[in-house]
Amino acid sequence: MSEPLTEERIRALPKVLLHDHLDGGVRPATVLDLARQQGYADLPADDVASLSAWFAESADSGSLERYLETFAHTVGVLQTEDALRRAARECVLDLAADGVVYAEVRYAPEQHLEAGLSLDEVVEAVDAGFREGEQAVADGAGEAPAGPVRVRAMLTAMRHAARSREIAELAVRHRGRSVCGFDIAGAEDGFPPTRHLGAFEFLRQANAHFTIHAGEAFGLASIWEAIQWCGAERLGHGIRIVDDISLDGRPVTDDLAGAIRRAQQEPRAFALGELAAYVRDRRIPLEMCPSSNVQTGAAPSIEEHAIRLLDALRFRVTLNTDNRLMSATSMTREAQLLVDRAGWGMTELRRVGVNAMKSAFLPFDERLDLIETVLKPAYDG
Repeated sequence: MSEPLTEERIRALPKVLLHDHLDGGVRPATVLDLARQQGYADLPADDVASLSAWFAESADSGSLERYLETFAHTVGVLQTEDALRRAARECVLDLAADGVVYAEVRYAPEQHLEAGLSLDEVVEAVDAGFREGEQAVADGAGEAPAGPVRVRAMLTAMRHAARSREIAELAVRHRGRSVCGFDIAGAEDGFPPTRHLGAFEFLRQANAHFTIHAGEAFGLASIWEAIQWCGAERLGHGIRIVDDISLDGRPVTDDLAGAIRRAQQEPRAFALGELAAYVRDRRIPLEMCPSSNVQTGAAPSIEEHAIRLLDALRFRVTLNTDNRLMSATSMTREAQLLVDRAGWGMTELRRVGVNAMKSAFLPFDERLDLIETVLKPAYDG
């Protein structure tokens, strides 16, 4: 009999994280501490337990727009070099303690300029924090695992603003050890990715990597634009691709629970529309975030989350946290939820980990090394 997948065992497994927001994962104690230091008086609570509960409850609204409003407070205290450096360092320590061996953590530099920092200074501060965190892990700080952790930055442009080309140029200027790619994020409805074609054309010409938040709060049109017009290599969330899948002539969204059960036995019974087939055929990675999707109303529950169906149909699914503070989550918790409530086992956890490493914006030889020397030995041993 195989060993049960307990929380402790899942935490010990090496994990790969592609979709995590720096301002969505700040420690509540750090938010409070930075607020006191900076004279930020708008926090809704003044102790760690109450503030943590407020973030989780506010993010549980079922609305992406309301969910995004919670970031006003974390961004509000991340306006100085010291604050950004600290948040980035603690992010690395927290991920390492959770068994993450590689992570791409994204943030929007344009949101951290209120105290006079330049865009380049923001990037340099976050990078310094990431490198300090990596070194601390290597030196055995905190509850980190024995192995090292690698963290790279994704620079995000806000889709409702007009600085995407500038942020794309910033990402290219700092790419390498510091920055691995570019993203656009924010309210999806009404702000299509094609508003930022100039940024994506620049990135393609510069041979730079990018992902796009698409198919979370808006449907297939957003995914189609992100891929076919903008050239996205990955999809941030992409959960709405299920709108282009049918079973017995009916949309799978009519009965997701039934479709999930059927997919385990008869994956070939499903009909994929042209866009869904293209996404699967091209192995376009889906950066899926179950807890966050339930909070924003993009999924009805963990049990009926589309990640189960899409994995069974062999889309390139990856598992992610999105915002660890707002969702009160971690990679261990996301995996545990799928194990306890959706029937996942070691096979599925291995698959999403390898999928993520294959899809990382990291040089091929480094990806292959992590798969062969870290992931496979842990999951296959």
